[in-house]
Amino acid sequence: MTAFIYIAIIITGLVIIYLLIIRPWHLKWGATKEELMLELPGDNNVHKPNFNATRGITIHSTPELVWRWIIQIGSKRAGWYSIDWMDNAGIKSSDKILPEFQKIEVDQFIPFTPDQKNGMWVKEFKENKYILWVDKEGKATWLWYLYPIDETRSRLVTRLRTKYNWKGIWIIYYILYDMGDIIMMSKCMKGIKEKAEKEFYNIQ
Repeated sequence: MTAFIYIAIIITGLVIIYLLIIRPWHLKWGATKEELMLELPGDNNVHKPNFNATRGITIHSTPELVWRWIIQIGSKRAGWYSIDWMDNAGIKSSDKILPEFQKIEVDQFIPFTPDQKNGMWVKEFKENKYILWVDKEGKATWLWYLYPIDETRSRLVTRLRTKYNWKGIWIIYYILYDMGDIIMMSKCMKGIKEKAEKEFYNIQ
């Protein structure tokens, strides 16, 4: 076999592992069976999404405290609490609540990139419970959903639904989006958990 064939076999094997094992696992990372079945805001916005992910994490804090960390998310805001050199232009995500970003309203723009040209818009929200972001074309939604377990614990559930554009350079973008989300989303949720729990324990 030539080197090219060996490389092709390795790449094919990695793609199969990703599609059959890694991707299905991460599309429901941390979510319970009940959470996967929940009908949530935004479910009817994107029809037949290519990417449909529901993730969940338990946070030892109240929904009211967790909420404050979520609504300030964004580029040139509090950051993404993830891998800053990758998703926040190297700017360190905030370790504190930023009063200037604690306001939320319908049609508010949430920037995803430092140039403020790419992002999503707040379509609807219910304070301390959920925020639904949407894109302009109606091809993507991103939901942040909170509910209490008891007086000291909450569940944070996120649901991303995206319909891919399989044309031109968009193919490359969505492949990177699909694979990159595996790292970034879990890191972001764990970052929110860490910060909200630290705040919760500090005020006890």
